[in-house]
Amino acid sequence: MLKKLLIVLCVAGMIFSSQDAFADKKSKKMQAKKTETVAKPKTDSTKTAAKGPVDLIKFIKPSAKIMKGMTTVYQQDDKFYINIPDSLLGRDIRMVSRVSKSAAGLRTSFAGYAGDMINSAMFRFEKGPGDKIFLKNLLYRERSSENMPENVENSNFPAIVAAFPIKAQSKDKKDNIIDVTDFLNSDSEYIFFPKGTKTMFKLGGMQKDKSYIKEIKTYPINTEFKVVYTYALQQGAPTATFELNSSFVLLPKEPMLARYADDRVGYFTVSYSDFDKNPQKVERTRLITRWRLEPKPEDVEKYKRGELVEPAKPIIYYIDPATPKEWVPYLIAGVNDWQKVFEKAGFKNAIQGRLAPTKEQDSTWSLEDARFSAIVYKPSDIPNASGPHVNDPRSGEIIESHINWYHNVMSLLKNWYFIQCSPVDTAARKMTFDTELMGQLIRFVSSHELGHTLGLRHNFGGSSHYTAEQLRDPNFLKEHGNSTTLMDYSRFNYVAQPGDNIPREYLFPRLGVYDEWSIEWGYRRFPDIDDPEKELPMLNKWIIEKNKNPYLIFGTESDPSDPRYQSEDLGDNHIESNEYGVKNLKYIMGNLIEWTSEPNKGYSNLDILHKEVVNQYMRYMNHVAKWIGGIYHDNKTIEQPGALYTFVEKSKQQEAMAFLKKNFFAPQTWMVPTNILDKISVNANTVIEKTYTSTLSNLVSRRVFTNLYNAQLQDGNKAYTLDNLFTDLNGIIWSSEGVNSSTAAYKRILQKSYVDALINVYTGDDMPAIYRSMYGLPDPEKDRTDVNSVLYYQLTSLENKLKAMNGSNMAERAHYQYLANKIHKVLTDPVLKAKK
Repeated sequence: MLKKLLIVLCVAGMIFSSQDAFADKKSKKMQAKKTETVAKPKTDSTKTAAKGPVDLIKFIKPSAKIMKGMTTVYQQDDKFYINIPDSLLGRDIRMVSRVSKSAAGLRTSFAGYAGDMINSAMFRFEKGPGDKIFLKNLLYRERSSENMPENVENSNFPAIVAAFPIKAQSKDKKDNIIDVTDFLNSDSEYIFFPKGTKTMFKLGGMQKDKSYIKEIKTYPINTEFKVVYTYALQQGAPTATFELNSSFVLLPKEPMLARYADDRVGYFTVSYSDFDKNPQKVERTRLITRWRLEPKPEDVEKYKRGELVEPAKPIIYYIDPATPKEWVPYLIAGVNDWQKVFEKAGFKNAIQGRLAPTKEQDSTWSLEDARFSAIVYKPSDIPNASGPHVNDPRSGEIIESHINWYHNVMSLLKNWYFIQCSPVDTAARKMTFDTELMGQLIRFVSSHELGHTLGLRHNFGGSSHYTAEQLRDPNFLKEHGNSTTLMDYSRFNYVAQPGDNIPREYLFPRLGVYDEWSIEWGYRRFPDIDDPEKELPMLNKWIIEKNKNPYLIFGTESDPSDPRYQSEDLGDNHIESNEYGVKNLKYIMGNLIEWTSEPNKGYSNLDILHKEVVNQYMRYMNHVAKWIGGIYHDNKTIEQPGALYTFVEKSKQQEAMAFLKKNFFAPQTWMVPTNILDKISVNANTVIEKTYTSTLSNLVSRRVFTNLYNAQLQDGNKAYTLDNLFTDLNGIIWSSEGVNSSTAAYKRILQKSYVDALINVYTGDDMPAIYRSMYGLPDPEKDRTDVNSVLYYQLTSLENKLKAMNGSNMAERAHYQYLANKIHKVLTDPVLKAKK
């Protein structure tokens, strides 16, 4: 070692000696210059700053604009800085971005309106090496706090969205100033438009010379970043400019106590893979989404005793200041209608609708501020409204909501009410409704959408309980309404008939007993229980007891086969209810010209409302068609007796087929009166074909065939079978009963539609693969049941039958030959044969 050390020192000496020798050769002038340079060391503050953060007091200039809130915002020298104090590091932040002002001419379908949410995420600021602050994107898809927290954490390392050098710090280094200027000018897809949205709008790259940061504002629990971005367009106009706002909302340190979801009560959910719940497998855990309604600390004992108390923080919805003044009271009423419902959960004044403050009243109030929920009025021709919400994925707590209220929803409401209630409400027999009627329609829809923002899903079972006679009884309707819930898509009371003397308020859907129960289940607090797992036994017993009342049962909005769970229906027996509905449509059709007429105008109203009559008729037919091949689905736990799945009774399916024979298969010429068709751009054949195609696509489907096949396997001759279905269909569709010269062409349209429907099921074109997977149906090419065999048999039999049929005229002969040839092509297609 000593020898090696001597060698190293010798080498070092040689190096230094060489440098000295080289220095001796330099001129005295150069040496003087070198001495002068050494005598004046540089003190450039920029180089000093590069070595690390500077002192905060020195960094912030007296001319800087300063705003304090969740963060402190500094604006100086055309740059924007924010303080990330140590107290904010590691805290969960909910990011929500919205369109503040939308680009002209770039709206598509439901997107591109001011107020639209375009992005959301969970973020966290953390300190990194090299005096940096990292912004990390958090995902809560997998969780463990007991069994394997380190493993789960290591397998979910959050992405670093941005890295910010710390420009300045306080003396105790607890305040960290970062420059967000470049980041906000960089069009981050984590913050503003994600890639998919850009593709939808056909946006190219952001043009930085035409983009800028408009402002940053900060409030007690949130900081708002507002930018103006200009994009190149891939087609059309050269550019598009948006004003976008991103809210960073600080979530509570302690998440709200969660409540586990239960399929027997309809709530929206957040979900994650849970590594703790079951020691022997991974479970998918779902939490309901709900607002944090809690009694004030001083009222907890009162709440326990069952007294009504005001929540510590009520739910407040503001009405967009841009809303037309005449509709504001009705929108507020739609919010406040839920106050009585929340009393079932033990809270009074829990929810409030308010007019948004003016700038003079509160200059800090903003629609983009995530602390405020609102009904946002949009200048849109879309006839709709929607009620989304933003939640904390850790617990399901709803943080805020912006209900989208599109201006043209009024045309939708007007058409609905006209088509369903004009026979019994004379005020609906005109094209411009009075303010009170339209206001009440607005109130109904706003209240429904608000239910979604409270966490409630659609309950399509709510309209399936009452008989047709009860729906025509004013006394019954006064007590019960026309549905057990406002969260159904029951619309209006189309069963009521002229002469029933049903007051207008009983024609509207309203909040019902299921709404009270679902809010009570979701929002009732149990102050002595601090673990959602401990609530489960009690909640299960509670639901079992409540479900003994059929009015409190939840019926999903997504069951493809249960005929009780349908959109825009009424009554426990669609055969009876929709018979009345068709009767009302015929009454409307007889008066349609008169009721749609306006002075100095053409027939556009007539055209629109005629289409609405036809669409409503198709809804009625499809309501009844769903009974054929139907399966009742009742959600139950093992403590509840009875089956979860039961095939619809054979007798009810036969009744449904009899209804369709009368009201569907027989040409409905009342829908195509000459005195209407000669004033609008529609022909009779198109109308009739549309109705046949709509219902046959649901009646003649692999879902129906598979359900009937399974019913026969389980119930034998007690079931309505595939053989029964085709016997009935063929007996009706190919019969000449009731056919005359004026309806023969319509009969041929029916027969073509039927053959097309059969072929579509045989080839697999009746349903996209994604829906087959969703409904648990086999791929047509891999179906090894008798369904494919029966389809082949039906098509072969039809081909032979059609070849043997002799028409009485050229149209009939051509028709039979055309259909026979169409079937033959499908059956002999080499590609299809290979797949089968």
